[in-house]
Amino acid sequence: MARPWTLLFFFLFHFLYFRSSFSLLPPFLKCDTLISKPTTHSSNQLPDFPCKPPYQASFPFCDTSLPTSTRAHSLVSLLTLSEKISLLSNNASGIPRLGIPPYQWWSESLHGIAPNGPGVSFNGSIPSATSFPQIIVQAASFNRSLWSSIASAIAVEARAMYNVGQAGLTFWAPNINIFRDPRWGRGQETPGEDPMLTSAFAIEYVRALQGGNWESSEEIRNDKLMVSACCKHYIAYDLENWHEFARYNFNAVVSQQDLEDTYQPPFRSCIQQGKASCLMCSYNAVNGVPACASEDLLRIVRKTWGFQGYITSDCDAVATVYEYQKYANSAEDAVADVLKAGVDINCGTYMVRKTESAIKQGKVKEKDIDGALFNLFSVQLRLGLYDGDPRRGMFGNLGPLDVCTPEHKTLALEAARQGIVLLKNDKKFLPLNKNAAETLAVIGPMAFTTKLGGLYSGTPCRSETLHEELKQYVKKISYAPGCIDVSCLTEAAFDDAIRTAKEADYVVIFAGIDTTQEAEDLDRVSLLLPGKQASLVSSVAAASKCPVILVLTGGGPLDVSFAEANPRVASILWVGYPGEAGGEALAEIIFGEANPAGRLPMTWYPESFTRVPMTDMRMRADPTRDYPGRTYRFYTGSIIYGFGHGLSYSTFSYKFLSAPSKIGLSRTFKDGSIKGSLRQEGKQVYSVDYIPVDGMQNCISLRFSVQVSVMNFGKLDGSHVVMLFSRGLEGLKGSPEIKLIGFDRLHTVPFKSTGTSFLVDPCEHLSVVDEYGKRILPLGNHILRVGDDIDHIVSIEID
Repeated sequence: MARPWTLLFFFLFHFLYFRSSFSLLPPFLKCDTLISKPTTHSSNQLPDFPCKPPYQASFPFCDTSLPTSTRAHSLVSLLTLSEKISLLSNNASGIPRLGIPPYQWWSESLHGIAPNGPGVSFNGSIPSATSFPQIIVQAASFNRSLWSSIASAIAVEARAMYNVGQAGLTFWAPNINIFRDPRWGRGQETPGEDPMLTSAFAIEYVRALQGGNWESSEEIRNDKLMVSACCKHYIAYDLENWHEFARYNFNAVVSQQDLEDTYQPPFRSCIQQGKASCLMCSYNAVNGVPACASEDLLRIVRKTWGFQGYITSDCDAVATVYEYQKYANSAEDAVADVLKAGVDINCGTYMVRKTESAIKQGKVKEKDIDGALFNLFSVQLRLGLYDGDPRRGMFGNLGPLDVCTPEHKTLALEAARQGIVLLKNDKKFLPLNKNAAETLAVIGPMAFTTKLGGLYSGTPCRSETLHEELKQYVKKISYAPGCIDVSCLTEAAFDDAIRTAKEADYVVIFAGIDTTQEAEDLDRVSLLLPGKQASLVSSVAAASKCPVILVLTGGGPLDVSFAEANPRVASILWVGYPGEAGGEALAEIIFGEANPAGRLPMTWYPESFTRVPMTDMRMRADPTRDYPGRTYRFYTGSIIYGFGHGLSYSTFSYKFLSAPSKIGLSRTFKDGSIKGSLRQEGKQVYSVDYIPVDGMQNCISLRFSVQVSVMNFGKLDGSHVVMLFSRGLEGLKGSPEIKLIGFDRLHTVPFKSTGTSFLVDPCEHLSVVDEYGKRILPLGNHILRVGDDIDHIVSIEID
């Protein structure tokens, strides 16, 4: 046994050591209680956590009675400079002497928990997670409550996986970039091309992911987070690899007009209304400045939009500031640029390796790092990572039984049902009568794939091919791929496919694209079906007894004009990447057990659009330079299918039940004036009076309700998406031809009307952005439209 004076010396030495270096450390700390093992996400154990009683819990940052900001400042103050630098990576080091284990910031949950980031693993007691449809398919449902339910389910599964050490709590989703160009390989990850739709999705996803099913609880209301969501990729990122341009070196030249009315709204909504706790800056530069080094862009986020969270770079995006963009003169300058701009953490190791040198060279100050760490710790504190044993928290009882639940699987099926879009249905060929279908031929390479999730997919709860569920509806089913794979470079297997089709009563052809054709770091060069797929479709259609059904996969638009014009192709369905239950949902729709109601969230352009450079960021058309513009709001060329296109087995009619005919404005504005805009076309001069929105004193008082009824004239119950648009004023330069201002998904029954209402904010929905990036409210007649041609005029006038 050690002598008393030896023990006294031992404790006195450690007491003095810790007190001299870190004045806030409790004097009775024992070193052996501070040493923590690294978190291993392949384990089935509760992840290591700080603030363990009795000793670790004595730190001020462990005191849950203190405000989050006080706890975060306390934690920062206890760190040495080298410890601070070690935390500036997604793979943050542990601080053993403070009892803080390592933490992996990078987990993925785009449309279900996925192992693309190192924070997630399926090697443990949870071997899979619910795989919901890809985001572009979810968006096609135009259903806010569905998006919220999916994100809530993902949040539950995320916490359950964290509790067994198989995931982190900071998830880098959603992707809310605008699907600007149909060739973009990651367009499938987004809600589509419309800023209003994308904004609405961002709000629902973030609120539900961060609050889960507990969003009304006291803890969630008090700024706590179930998990953390991240709006990405800020901003104007929608190019992977086109000619000599790559996302790492591309400079997106964006006008203030396009920035304000197209690229920024989803991020502003994600932060202001969704209350996202993370923002990811993108690889590309914007108007000459890398997004992660742009003080102007990131200042807007915090100072103007009120963002309270952490900003992460995309992976290795700090390195690109110097290595690819050549914006900085050295690695140290790149680190200084992003820290001063407002980036808090680097996905990668660049900042960990280069920050100390940057400090020695006087380019970075310790206070720059302190500010970043304060933001990082604040989010971790809101997640409860410093509240002690997570098993005692409100989410501690979640585990393997809460993943892949029957409820979540049913939700995945419902999401696929709602997102599938019926593009063509000549002579009401669909739905098929399951009692009349004796034999069915399934043709095409995409029928046999089990990769139904698209990018950022995890291991699904169930793994079936698209055609599997069709077996339930026919007595005999036969198969022939026709093409060896999706590339379809040869016609060698065509004869077998044609022979198989001839012998069947009905034929379903599966064609389209997959992630070998469109992906991260992979843009498409063509909008046509790959290889000889179109030839396969036409050959089989010509040989079959009856017209065929064409099912299209993939997240990007396709030029299938040949099939649209071919009477032998009776019906066309787009399933996108429908998730783990996609096959079952498709079978239900083909055989009439579900009524399709999905709508396209993006324009389908003809192949000729590929002549437009991907690098041209302009949204508005420029006829003088043969530039057709982009997205349904500004595009002037021909289309295959338009934004919002989607058929049903029922037909519908619309009627405006109530809406004001006039909105009167006071003459008193902040700047006391009414301004005018003139433009000249030939000899005709148009004049439009308008009011700057930032000159309006009270926009809320101008809001009005629009009530619409929908009549179902079909024989089937079913959902129906009602979309409310506003048409631009003739005479106002740069005004969208038409734009979405509201949508709702209703359940309808045959020969009965169903009503819905939309709240219209003129300052937001009827305003436009001028060429200087200022939002203005035009005076005069504004046209509201539902359906193809049901209009209502609202006049905005000065009282």
